[in-house]
Order: sequence, then structure tokens, then C-alpha cells
Amino acid sequence: METNDKSSKKQLNIKFILILGALVVCGGGYGIYKYIHAQAHETTDDAQVESRITPIVSKVQGYIQEVLVHDNQMVKKGDVLLRLDNAEFVLKVEQAQAAYDIAVGQLKIAEAGQNTTISTIASSEAGASTAVANVATAKATIETAKVQLWRAKNDFERYEKLYNNQSITKQQFEQAVATKETAERQLQVLQEQYKAAQKQSMAVAQQVNISKSQSNASSAQIEAAKAAVNQAKANLDNAKLYLSYTEITAKEDGQVSKINLQIGQLIQPGQSLFNTVQIDNIWVVANFKETQLTDMREGQTVVMHVDAFPKHEFEGTINSISPATGAKFALLPPDNASGNFVKTVQRIPVKITFANAKDEMRQYIKPGMNVEVDVNIKSNR
Repeated sequence: METNDKSSKKQLNIKFILILGALVVCGGGYGIYKYIHAQAHETTDDAQVESRITPIVSKVQGYIQEVLVHDNQMVKKGDVLLRLDNAEFVLKVEQAQAAYDIAVGQLKIAEAGQNTTISTIASSEAGASTAVANVATAKATIETAKVQLWRAKNDFERYEKLYNNQSITKQQFEQAVATKETAERQLQVLQEQYKAAQKQSMAVAQQVNISKSQSNASSAQIEAAKAAVNQAKANLDNAKLYLSYTEITAKEDGQVSKINLQIGQLIQPGQSLFNTVQIDNIWVVANFKETQLTDMREGQTVVMHVDAFPKHEFEGTINSISPATGAKFALLPPDNASGNFVKTVQRIPVKITFANAKDEMRQYIKPGMNVEVDVNIKSNR
């Protein structure tokens, strides 16, 4: 019996030693593997999938008339997501259009008045030229009449002497008297005509000045009318712009989030209604400890495991490294000068992009999922 007990104990000791040796070998091998791996890799599980999330915001106040999308629906850029009641905005467009039409009409009236004034100026200037010519002609005629009167007076004086000496007949003398008196009356008439021509010339010149003043005033009215047209056009464009805001559209391709909206609900300008997520444009932000960034550079290869798909490896590349620690971007960043300084290891956000565009599993990744990241610090593309 004692021999059998000793034999069984000996067998148990051998099994224990074999199992212990196997565990030591496996543990040592695993430890060596981890050590070698750690020399060329940096890992972290503080990482999440990120994407561009765009809030859908209303630019105007209004009541929801129609919701054209549902929860989690895929949309394209420019698709109409919902419509607001636009009756008020249509009325404002009509008012702005009427004001614009009135301003255009007033501009046309001002331009027509300007054209009339220009025609009047041209006619007045032509009349002024004629009046000046008439004055010059009258003046020249007066000079001719003065010469004729001088000659008639000389003839009269000679004939008077001859008549007194009875060298000519009375008829000849009376003819000389008539000639002198006719020349005097003609000179008087021409002088009166000259004065009338001068008055007419002055009147026409004054009319030209008045017409030019009216033209200047018309030009000012046209400029004011043009400014009114521009203002009315701006108001019309603004009214049309606000009318377009009653149709809220998608700003980019993506998938909409949950929609908590009801028809007839009043929304305010700047109110966030729901979001669109660019599921085709995703990346990973991994928060590495500052001590892990010693050899980490942009372009290094990355292997990632998403918690939702632990058996699938995603390939990635370091795209960029944050310019500051995450704490610096916090709402209340720590201030080490406050006297409560405790040294803690900081974390630096690192942006990692997916490298394999043909990986079909990417379509199942959603922003916010947890990721385990393994960076090969010996690689550098």
C-alpha cells in the first residue's frame, strides 16, 4: 500500500512540474512578446470615432408647415428637410416688389424730365445764338443808317444854301428835307429795334441759365431716384432671401439624427432642430499620454480595433497631432499657478484617419464608438 501511495504522489508531482513549466514558458513568451511589441508600438484604449456633425438651424422665425424627413434618414446636399409657413414672407416679397416698381417708375419720370430739359436747353441756346446775331445785325444796320443820315444832313445843308441863293428849285430843296427826315426816322427805328434785340438776347440768356439750373436739379433727382431704385432692389433681394429661408435644406450629404419636431411648432432663429452626420467622413481621435509621444510622428501606421467589431482590424494613419493638451481646451483649464499644483500625466489628442478605403466594415462604424489604437512608431510613410 505504501508503495502505491508513493507512486501516485510521484506522478502528481511530475504533472504539477510539467504544468508549472508550461505556464512559466507561456508567461515568459508572452512577456517577451509584449516587451518586444512595446519597443515599437504605443497603444491606448482612450479613443473614439469622430465625424462631422452639422446642426440644422433655422434662420427665421416661423411655424413648421411640413417635415420631409424621418429619423436616421439618409439625405443629400440640397435636399429640403422641412418647410415653414411662408405666407408672411411672400407678402413681404410682394411689398418689396411694388416698392421697387414705384422706384423704377420715378426714375423713368426723372430721366424723361431730364431729356425734356436738355431739349429746352438746346432750343434756348439756339435762340440765344439767333438773338446775339440779331443784336449784331441791328448794330451794323444802325451804323449804316448813321452814315446815310450824315450824308442826308450834308445834302440838306448844301441844298438849303443853294435854295437861299435861289440856285435850285423849291422841289429839290423839299426832296432833300424829306430825305434827311426819312434817314432820321429810320435811324430812330433801328435804334429801337437794337434795344429790343438786346432785351430779347438777355431774356433768352436768362432762359438758358434757368434751363441749366433745371438740368442740374434734374440730374440730382435722377441720382436720388437711382439710389432709391438700388435701395428698393436691395430690399426686394432681402425679402426673397428670407423667403428662401422658409425651406430648410441639408448643407451636406449625411444621415439625420432623431427628429423631435411637430407640424405647427413655432421655431426661433438660430434654434438647433436636429443634426446631420457625415457617416462617410469619419476618423479616430486617440488621447495618448504625453510620455507616449516621444517617437510618435505624422504618417505612422496604426492598427485599430473597434469595440463593436473586436475581431476586425482597421488600418489607419496618423493624420495630425493636437497643438495642445486636452486640458487646455477644457471650459475651465487648470491653472498651476494657483498653488494647488499636482503633477499629472497629460493627454494629447491624435487624429487618425482610416487608410483602407475599400474596407466594407467602415460603413458600420458610428461616431462615438470606442476604439483600441496601436501605433507602430517604427514606421513612417
